[in-house]
Order: sequence, then C-alpha cells, then structure tokens
Amino acid sequence: MIYKRGIEAEIEKRLFKGKAIALYGPRRVGKTTLVKDLLQKYPQDGRYLNCDEPDVRQALTEKTSSELINYLGNHKLVVIDEAQRVKNIGLTLKLVTDNMPDMQIVATGSSSFDLSNKIKEPLTGRVCEFQLYPLSQLEITENETEIKRLLESRLIYGTYPEVVTNQEIARETLQNIYRNYLYKDALEFQGLKSPEMVEKLLTALALQIGQEVSYTELANLVGIDQKTVTTYIRLLELAFVIFRISPLSRNLRKEISKSRKIYFYDLGVRNAVINNFNPINMRSDTGQLWENFVIVERAKRNEILRISPNRYFWRTWDKQEIDYVEEEGGIMNAFEIKWNEKVKVKKPKIWTETYPNSTWKKIDKENFIDFIK
Repeated sequence: MIYKRGIEAEIEKRLFKGKAIALYGPRRVGKTTLVKDLLQKYPQDGRYLNCDEPDVRQALTEKTSSELINYLGNHKLVVIDEAQRVKNIGLTLKLVTDNMPDMQIVATGSSSFDLSNKIKEPLTGRVCEFQLYPLSQLEITENETEIKRLLESRLIYGTYPEVVTNQEIARETLQNIYRNYLYKDALEFQGLKSPEMVEKLLTALALQIGQEVSYTELANLVGIDQKTVTTYIRLLELAFVIFRISPLSRNLRKEISKSRKIYFYDLGVRNAVINNFNPINMRSDTGQLWENFVIVERAKRNEILRISPNRYFWRTWDKQEIDYVEEEGGIMNAFEIKWNEKVKVKKPKIWTETYPNSTWKKIDKENFIDFIK
C-alpha cells in the first residue's frame, strides 16, 4: 500500500518557482516513492535519475552547463535520487537552476551531512528544503478510533512504511533497517569500518529517551572521549536517527541550562536498538515511549505545516519541570506529556510567574490527536 505523504502537496506548491527542491530523510522512509508519485503527474515531461547508478553519477559530475543541458534534455521535472553521491552536486544543481529556468530539479538525500553541506553554499537562495519522516498517524489513517486502537503497536513497532504495511515481519524489518541502513551514511562519512562504537552509543541513548543526557556519562559508558560522543551524536542526528532538544533558560538562575534530551525519529528503530519488542503491559519504559512518540508526531505535523517553532524542555534545579515547550511568535506553549489520562498534574507556579503570557496543557492518550493534527 502507498500512503499519501502530507508534505507532497507542499512540495507541489513550490514547483516551478525558480528554486531547486531538496528532500531529506532516512533510508527506507519513502523518499523515492514520493518523488515517483510526483513524476506520474508529468508522464511526458518527467525524468528519474538514480545516483546509485555509476553512469548517472558520471553524467552529473563536474560537467559544464552545456553538457548538463544535453544530458537532461528538455524535461520539465527531473528527480535526482540519492544526489549526495554526486561529487560537487551543489554546483551541478546551481548550473541547472541558473541555465535551465523552465526545468524543476528535485534532489533527494538520505544523509543531510552529505547533501545539505554540498548544496547550501552553491545554492544559497535557490533551494527549498523538506524533511520526510516515517509515516505520521494521520498519514496512515484519519480515523481517530483506528489511531487509538493501534496506538500501543505504534509505540512498539514505529511507523516505517514497510513496517506499517507488513506487521507480521515487523521485527525482522526493523532489525534489518537498524543493522544495514540506518547509520550506514554516518559510518561512511566518518570513514569507520566497525559499527561497534556507534551501536554502544545508540544503546545508551535508547535507554535514556525522555531523560536528561550527560555526554560525560555517555563517554564513560561507551569507552570513548566526550568530544567523540559529541561528534557521533551530531552524525546520528544528520543521519536522521536521533534528534536533540535543549533546555529553556531565559529568566531564572534556577533554570537548567546545559543539559539536553535525545529522542529517536522512530520508536520501532529505538526498540530494535535495545532488542525489546515486549508489549506495553510488560514494559517499564512506557512513559518514555509515549513522550518520544508525542514529540516526534508533533515534529511531523510541524513539517507538513511548514512551521519551525523553537523546541525545548524546562526544568529548574529544584525539579520543577515541563516535558516539552514550543516557542512561536514570542509565545511559550508548554505541554506536560502523560500516558495515563487519569494522572493529575499541575502547572508549575514558577512557570506562570516566569512566563506570564505562556500557555500550558496536559497531553495524554485521550487528547493527543488534536496535538498532532
């Protein structure tokens, strides 16, 4: 089954506006499916180029504008898949964008450290960037009853497209994605031949989702120095495995200012890392899974809506805390995330005193759908 992706309509709105389009996302998340769906709307004027093919890479590498015009022809929409494999791809895309104004280029990449770094300087002001996540709940179905019915399964197996479409082999699929695809780009980029260190670090991070992470403690756990931990966490972010959220610290000396929380883009992958696919009633990490789930679903929603609020968590030294905060338009919107809808929580008094114009809301499994719409 092919799912309609929410950002596809947003990409279509930006076609033929004089800018290249870059689509980032992890391997196996559906980038190729999305761009081929776009191409179907231009059956006579579209062309698909896969940069895994050596001849395609050669044809796009260090060519003059005349050579590129001859190779690309007069197609209206050209997709360059896995574009990060082309040396100096940014310059190639700049030449196409500048010399073929009637042609729309869509470039995809599974590692933003490769593609993003290669195109940003040459294509300054000439590129529109999108990120494709694993499927959101509302991309799978808009039936709210069905979303809630399958909620526990999503917390365990995540929402990679091939996992959602074939639950019977979900564990095997996730282990394959984790072992063979997920951080492959990070290893190649750094020139590592052995994944053991990355696997140890990922395991440590997987066990600490929703908690404040100490790079010093991680370094001791993994057996590497803190600088290396920082480097590899950044690489894992750029490979779309994890993402960080920093603490909010504006007005109080009491506010924590130097820690961070780390979440996984997909919970199925997270559970594959620690090899734990036990059902919710047999787990001790349900609250952590739920917090990760809610925050990443919100991120998917924000990407579809093309909004980029600042994201934080908030805690004071005397342990007053809020799980998740978005800042947009100068307003702080705070959210306390609880799996059990019957648990009562109160807004911290010091939060209201410090940020009097802020909002605060509890998000639980009964009302979360409005939060991710």
